[in-house]
Amino acid sequence: MSTTTAPRTTRALPPMMALTDAAANRLRGLYDSGEHGRLLRIGVKTKGCSGLSYDMTWTDAPGPGDEVVKDKGVTVLVDRKASLFLIGTVMDYETKSLAAGFTFSNPNEKGRCGCGESFHV
Repeated sequence: MSTTTAPRTTRALPPMMALTDAAANRLRGLYDSGEHGRLLRIGVKTKGCSGLSYDMTWTDAPGPGDEVVKDKGVTVLVDRKASLFLIGTVMDYETKSLAAGFTFSNPNEKGRCGCGESFHV
C-alpha cells in the first residue's frame, strides 16, 4: 500500500522593496543629474531613541551581497544587513509645505519614536 503526499504549496514572498511613482520619478531625476552613474543604497543603522533609522548612501556599484531592486524602471540597492528589516517596504517621495524627502512604509515596524526619526522591529 502506498500513500501519496500532495505537493506543499508555498506562499509568495513579498518583494524586497517597492517604489511609488513619486519615488521613482525623484530617483530618475537624481540619477539623470548630479548622481549620474551612481546607485542609491538603502540600509538601516542604529540611531535614535527607538533603535533603528533608515540610511541612504550613494555608491558607484553594488557591493557583495547587495539586493538589487528594480521597480518602475529604477534600480536601488538594499544593504544585505538590512534586508530582513526592509522586506515589503514601500519607498515614497513626499513634498510638504516646508520639507520634501523620501519616506518608508515598512510593514515590519512595530513602533516609532515620538519625533519619527527612528523605529524598532
